[in-house]
Amino acid sequence: MKVLFKLALYFFGSVLVAAAIFFLSLGFIVSQHAGNPEKCDVIIVLGGDNGLRVRKGAELFKAGYASHIILTGIDERFYNPNHPNWRERRTMMLGVPKKAIEVDALSSTTWEEAENTSDTMEDRGWKSALVVSDPPHMLRLYQTWSKAFEGSSKKFILVPTSPAWWHKVFWWGNEKSFQFVMNEIKKNLFYAVVYY
Repeated sequence: MKVLFKLALYFFGSVLVAAAIFFLSLGFIVSQHAGNPEKCDVIIVLGGDNGLRVRKGAELFKAGYASHIILTGIDERFYNPNHPNWRERRTMMLGVPKKAIEVDALSSTTWEEAENTSDTMEDRGWKSALVVSDPPHMLRLYQTWSKAFEGSSKKFILVPTSPAWWHKVFWWGNEKSFQFVMNEIKKNLFYAVVYY
């Protein structure tokens, strides 16, 4: 009886340790696939941020990594090309000329951003893109953009922002990063079922 109890205790202890390790490693899992920027044809600044992504995109542009920027995540219902929205204005304030900025007002999901960008790149003859988003978005972006670019010669590099709230080891200690990671786990599972 004592042997069975010890085995059960060992088994449940091992399961708890494995679960804890998996939980703590989620920050590494969702932020993997981030890369270093290289010279490309276009910089894609994904929507859904408060300005960090725009700032990173402008930095990459000014550093000479690409001569075009596409801003996604701008709702077409409220978009007027003659009146730039805050993301366009912020990009221009950061030193990117208006003629270098294009707006994707048709995409409302990560999947649509990848698909529509792939089409735009095809139309323009662009072969490479830097895709800017926050660190815990990287895993889903990698899966999504790989699928959208599948069978083509186009390539992408994921470039993360550097938010003060993010730490891939201690992500669970910050409310914003905790929510982001939990949402990304759910979205990755959903995308795996629906898109991949």
